[in-house]
Parts: sequence; C-alpha cells; structure tokens
Amino acid sequence: MGDEEALNSETNFTPEPQLGDLIEISRPPVTHWAIYVGSGYVVHLVPSGGISGAGGSGIMNAAANRAIVKKERLCDVVGKDGYKVNNKHDNKYKPLPPSKIVWRAEELVGREFGYNLTSQNCEHFVNELRYGVPRSDQARRFAAAITVALGVIAIFAGAVFSRN
Repeated sequence: MGDEEALNSETNFTPEPQLGDLIEISRPPVTHWAIYVGSGYVVHLVPSGGISGAGGSGIMNAAANRAIVKKERLCDVVGKDGYKVNNKHDNKYKPLPPSKIVWRAEELVGREFGYNLTSQNCEHFVNELRYGVPRSDQARRFAAAITVALGVIAIFAGAVFSRN
C-alpha cells in the first residue's frame, strides 16, 4: 500500500488530495489550513509555540505573533480531527499551476513570518500560495462578530447611562 492509499485508509478520506489543494482541518471553534504538496505531505503555517500537529488549538495560538512554515505528513497534522479538500475560491480566483504552488510552498519551509489571527494566519498563507491572494474567511467572520458584539455593548452601555 502506497503513502496515498495508507493516508486515505487511515482517515477514511475520499477523494485523495491533488497537488496544490487546500486542506481544511476542523479544530473548533476555528479551522486550520494546509496545502497539499504530494506523497502524503502538506505545508502549513504554525504559530510559534503552537502545537503543530493534531490537537493544536486555534485559540491557544491566538496570542502568537510569529509563525513558522512546516512540511509534515497530513495524517500527523490532522490526527483525529476531520479534514477535507476545500478549494473554495476556485470560482473567484484562478489557481496558480499546481507545480508552482508546490514549489512556492516548499521554498518557504523553515521560514518564520509574522502571525496575526485576523490578518496573517494559516488561511491567508494557503490562499496566497494557491491564488496569489491572501484572504481568510474565518478572520472576516471573526472581525464581523467582534464588530456586532461591540455594537451591542455600545447600545447596552448607552441605554444604561441614559437612565442615570
């Protein structure tokens, strides 16, 4: 059994990822993102001091301000978490050729970058590699939720102080 087949049987995953695919790993309340580079390996951005492989919590990594690019086996990164191929922006942005995506990803392995949950996270990283566009839908949702929460607090505070 080859690495790809073993990966699929270990994780009960179909279809198998293709070179340059975005891999979305479910780690509630957030998702972790990686890019598939072949032979059962992914490249991903891991906050410094964060847990690289399975079980690494996005919340625990939120305070990090630096991150390192790692190449690791997909099954080690995923562990018991769920994952799927999610090239969700292919209809909006033209993906770069798979060979270029993989080359760019592997060139960055071992490099350290700034990390920010809302502007420089693992989802920004993989979208930049695949599409040339750094974007994170979960960061946008997070920012929108914070804006709504602050609005509710402001309304509540205004109501409380207007009674005095």
